Amino acid sequence: MDARLPGTWEGQDVSVVGRIDDLAQTRADTTSFLFQIGQTKRDGQVLPWRGLARVSWYGGQSSELEPCSRWQLSLRLRRPRGLIDPGGSDGERSSLAHGVVAVGYVRDDPSNQRQAISHWCIDRVRASLAADIQTRVSDAHDAALLRAFTVGDTRGLDAHDWDVARANGISHLVAISGFHVGVAAIFGIWLCHVLYWLWPALALRYPRAQAQAISALVVAFAYAGLAGFGMPTVRTVLMIAAVALARCCRRAAGAGHGLALALIAILVVDPLAVLEAGFWLSFVGVGFLILCLETQGRGIRAFLRELTAGQLVMTVALLPLSMWFFGEASLVGALSNLVAVPFVSFVIVPCALIGVLLLMICPPLATPMLQLAAWLTHAQWWLLEQTATWPGAHWFLPAVHPWALVLAMLGAAWLFTPRGVPLRVFGALLFLPLLWPVRHEPEAGAFQVWVLDVGQGLSVVVRTHDHALVYDAGARYPSEFDLGEAVVVPSLHALGIDRLDVLMISHADNDHAGGAPAVAEAFPLARRYAGEPERMRPLSMEQCVAGQHWEWDEVRFQVLSPQGTGQATSDNDRSCVLLIDGRAGRMLLTGDIASDIEPRVAAALGSGPPPVLQVPHHGSSGSSSPGFIAAIKPPFAIVSAGWRNRFGHPRPDVLQRYAQAGVPVFNTALEGAVQIDFPADKAPYVATRWRQRERRYWRE
Repeated sequence: MDARLPGTWEGQDVSVVGRIDDLAQTRADTTSFLFQIGQTKRDGQVLPWRGLARVSWYGGQSSELEPCSRWQLSLRLRRPRGLIDPGGSDGERSSLAHGVVAVGYVRDDPSNQRQAISHWCIDRVRASLAADIQTRVSDAHDAALLRAFTVGDTRGLDAHDWDVARANGISHLVAISGFHVGVAAIFGIWLCHVLYWLWPALALRYPRAQAQAISALVVAFAYAGLAGFGMPTVRTVLMIAAVALARCCRRAAGAGHGLALALIAILVVDPLAVLEAGFWLSFVGVGFLILCLETQGRGIRAFLRELTAGQLVMTVALLPLSMWFFGEASLVGALSNLVAVPFVSFVIVPCALIGVLLLMICPPLATPMLQLAAWLTHAQWWLLEQTATWPGAHWFLPAVHPWALVLAMLGAAWLFTPRGVPLRVFGALLFLPLLWPVRHEPEAGAFQVWVLDVGQGLSVVVRTHDHALVYDAGARYPSEFDLGEAVVVPSLHALGIDRLDVLMISHADNDHAGGAPAVAEAFPLARRYAGEPERMRPLSMEQCVAGQHWEWDEVRFQVLSPQGTGQATSDNDRSCVLLIDGRAGRMLLTGDIASDIEPRVAAALGSGPPPVLQVPHHGSSGSSSPGFIAAIKPPFAIVSAGWRNRFGHPRPDVLQRYAQAGVPVFNTALEGAVQIDFPADKAPYVATRWRQRERRYWRE
């Protein structure tokens, strides 16, 4: 934690010298890369701070950002800070687990220049092999998959590819997985076996069992290097090393011993591995296989029987952890893995690796082998795309409680205990709290609101007893990072909302409307309203107009603005303004309206308790006029803004206006997502602030 960027440096320019780690990711006009900072200068003074930073270069020289090249750059950095939402991923935990101490971007500066480049670098070898595969395989998508299988280069895969992988439960196969490293180790054993068959006299000098163990470890280590030594591959190499060490020392070590030694080794080498989902999925999955599977006979029938049973064990045993970490699971994953695991690992990957070896030995012979691997990959991926559309491919549940996770894991262990243990089938009952969790929907006349943490943008979820509405959906960036897909949809699933009745987009600016297509795709039956439907193409949206209203579960929804398509003078002023009126409390959603629209909105409120206010336009100086605040008299207000955003929202003068009026303001940049409860019989209150609720030491 002390290695992070000093807080006083955030938002300031620093001059650094360092090395590019891993492979640079180029999208649209942005190139992102990991930069190992070795020297830092600030105000001309050399400072003792270094570490790994995740850097973006907008419009940078992507062709020159080669792995292991040494650069001098002018950077603007900040500490890693993620969005904190129900069901969302934790970017701050991920940064800590990967050793990232700062994030930022390259500033335009004449001093930005490449100083040197290292030619002896595993990442340069990976990049070169990836480029060769790309040029020798005619289909770009097949080439991208082969690059992932052989050198762990997933840069050519898009969001649809990962969606197909998740739907089939084969994300672990897309990049080089631990299972692939195990297959490489078996290849090392076979290679040694052939060597001893050709020269039997070797056995007089070097025992074959020990030589096979060393050969398996060397080949596995080399293959893990092609993957860039990712955590799943490192875990497998450590486990193989433990077994190889026991074999070389002539110690009898079972699978359990190997797993335990690998666990100890990984905790010694990288204690922060416990923060990653892959750590738990890998060790728990392998542990269940060791405990539950019994070797029965030899041959292809025994192999197929163990493979089938293994997929069943992995699917059931890892279901609770998958729901805990990702909020979703695949019901077709067991069937998909039953086909994909052996075909990818024992057919596609060996063909692709032979092609890679030929690239280094005899390049002309590599093309037909890579084309064969590409054809096999194309056929396998076509099948996976079909199964990805089957019912149950994406199975979502509300956020898992810790006690439900523990019960389900105990249930899995009970189900797969050895024969003779009584009532094994009753282990399935312990899955019930996970599969059918208790839900707390608002009663009639009450409602709940979540102002999500979507950075510099806006997204609000409203739920009554039987209905749900989403107001705005955050941004979608040129890098293809979509907050609708990454935050809004997962939050809806985590909150137990499986049906959306209305999607309302205040206006068409990207920070409000960018994520709308992802939400509309996830909930296609929702009715759609927008303040600027003509700018929302190709989505079909209805125009929201003052006077529209409906009622759900004794909660009234009323559009207060715009008056008509020709009334507003700016895009912001065409924002849909929505008033939600329950029995004892009200909420006013204002979008990005400016001060010239605010008097009309205040006049349209009518009688009732003062509404909780979504601060207009993220707290810009052109909104939240003193007269508007005085007319509304909100009990408290919520502003949705990005951490250290470039607009300075919410502006200090705006916060001062609310403070002078005695209105507390909650900021998603500081609080994370904010949940507000509107009971039927008492005043509204802030029920949860996600950054305080999910308090972890890495967020301090």
